Order: sequence, then C-alpha cells, then structure tokens
Amino acid sequence: MGLVKFGIGVSKISGKIGGSVFASNRYGSYIRNWANPVNPSSNRQQAVRSTMAALVQDWKDTLTDSQRYQWEVYAANIVMKNRLGEDIYLSGFNHFVRANMAIINAELDQVNGGPGILSLPATDPSMTSAIASGAQQVSIAFNDGLDWVDEAGGAMLIYLGKPVSAGKSFFAGPWRYAGAILGDAAAAPTSPATMATPFAVQAGQKIWTKARIVRADGRLTEYFQPSTALVG
Repeated sequence: MGLVKFGIGVSKISGKIGGSVFASNRYGSYIRNWANPVNPSSNRQQAVRSTMAALVQDWKDTLTDSQRYQWEVYAANIVMKNRLGEDIYLSGFNHFVRANMAIINAELDQVNGGPGILSLPATDPSMTSAIASGAQQVSIAFNDGLDWVDEAGGAMLIYLGKPVSAGKSFFAGPWRYAGAILGDAAAAPTSPATMATPFAVQAGQKIWTKARIVRADGRLTEYFQPSTALVG
C-alpha cells in the first residue's frame, strides 16, 4: 500500500499505487512500474516464515497477559519512522515479533517479557566494514566499549548487500544476513570481528553493509550506518 503526504498538492508518495511504485533516493523521488515479485520459496524464506508463524502463535498462546502488557507499554513509548520519515508508533505485537525475529536469527534465546527500559538501544555510528575476496570474509570494525558487548544476550547483527559494480552510487537491496557478533559478560568480543560473506565476492566489487544492535531485554535498534567497501 502506498503512503501519500499532502502539502500544497501532493508533496511525497511512497509505496505501491495501482501499477506504479513510488520511492525516493538521494537524487529525489522516482516512479517505476510494479512487477509481481518472484517467490522461489527458498529454504531461507521458509525458515523466516516458520519463525514468524511461531512468534505469532506465541503472542496469542504462550505470553501471559502481563508480558503482552509490557510490550504494549514499551511500544507506546517508542517513536519509529515510516517510509516518509514521519513519526509513528508500532503495536506491542509488532515490537515483539520485530525484536524476536532478529534475536532468533542471531541464535539467541527468545525474549517473551517486554523491555523495562522505554527507549531504543544506542547504535554504533563508528561501524565500518572491509571485505576480502580471497578469504570470502567481511571484517567489521565496531565500538567494543558499548554496553551490548559485555552483555550475554546482546548482539550486533550484520547484513551485506548483493555485490555491485564499483561505479554504483545507490543501493536499495537485496540484503542478506551475514552473522552476529555476540556479547559476552565473561569474554567480550573485541573489534574487529570477521565472518563469512553471504554472497560470493570478487575483487573490485562494491558492497554495502548495515547493522542492528539487540539488547538482552529485547530492545532492537533500527538499521544503521549503511557503509560501503570495495572488495579487496
């Protein structure tokens, strides 16, 4: 569904209306024809759908009234942004699913009780990446002085964009999860951390990297620091 912002006339549109998709990048707004996406039902897609279905069921049948209320209180205090950059509020259910999809992806334990701290976690503006074609690895430099680093259940999740030519200056996807840097109260991770690239990479390609941080109490940042790196 498209989002339309009215000013003097229409000042901004984002999303699909009829057969057209409205979007914007750093060069401004643009329109493209909508195409029915291919649904290969890959193993990765099936795993995501299965996880989401399980979380929906847990919200209805496993969480207590008190736990659902905790998520609703948290949601009422968290301002998010829609595709037009406007402030919105998600539901407690949305935050429960959103957070636990990332938590389970990082192979951490599901968090059923809503967060007691009514704010999003701090992001890491210092995060950068370097990618080596020989090792097929990405090296992530991060601030290892942040609180999540010393916390069991905390993590930074890393996502890489599909490799593109070095001359490309804008990227909107697809993205793929690469792995997580896990916090540890006894032996905290140190920067940089390395992990395998989710795509095969070649020297000279450009790759975008973004991340999210999750805390042990279930708070999850929005995606941050889309940075680029040329594959070495």
